Amino acid sequence: MLPHPTNDVAQSSRTVILAKQHSMKIDLSGKTVIVTGSTSGIGLAIARRLAGTGASVVVNGRSEAGVDAAVVLITKVVPFAKVRGVAADVSTALGCAKLVEAVPSTDILINNSGIFEPNDFFDITDEDWTGFFEANVMSGVRLSRAYIKGMLQRNWGRIVFVPSESALNIPTEMIQYGATQAVQLAISRGLAELTKGTAVTVNSMLPGPTLSEGVETFVKELAKQNGQPEEEAVALLVKQHRSTSSIQRFPVV
Repeated sequence: MLPHPTNDVAQSSRTVILAKQHSMKIDLSGKTVIVTGSTSGIGLAIARRLAGTGASVVVNGRSEAGVDAAVVLITKVVPFAKVRGVAADVSTALGCAKLVEAVPSTDILINNSGIFEPNDFFDITDEDWTGFFEANVMSGVRLSRAYIKGMLQRNWGRIVFVPSESALNIPTEMIQYGATQAVQLAISRGLAELTKGTAVTVNSMLPGPTLSEGVETFVKELAKQNGQPEEEAVALLVKQHRSTSSIQRFPVV
């Protein structure tokens, strides 16, 4: 998808799955790719996949240990991978600046970093709202602003935001999360319009609930609290909060 996407914003993760099933050949040799929040979960899966295309992949996470571990894992899976790591907390302006300083230019930016936490709406404080906005929205804003001018000057570039389907189906148990996903969708749409007529494209990918490390931990805690098997906890969670899911389960990265 990355070499020739359109500027349509809402792209389903189903497209990625189908591409993998059909052994889609992508050659990104000579291109630099930054994947934020790529030490685990969907971000790590994206970085691993892109490493197999010949691109120079930059793995990003908050801790040096996490970044180093992800780099080692990717190079084991993809022996010829060109991969390096930059530890920087992109939920802060300082962290974004650190990443940009380490990698001044990129051809492809995957804005994947983000946080989630189930909370009753009445318990979400102003500080919580600000923290979610900084982590889920401003990280992508700051990095897109830093890299998109260079892409336009070279007349080639790809920016992909990775909010979730919660941008459209706001979860009542995570309203603060859903709101920031919707904002990401709006920003990506605006940037897609901004780059119209150029070889720079901006897209969003909206994956549904995925059994990443974070979600797996959440499910285990939920099962423990309710005294039920994890499989039962997942089934109940999907039924109660993701009833529109066509597969009625969490895909695994």
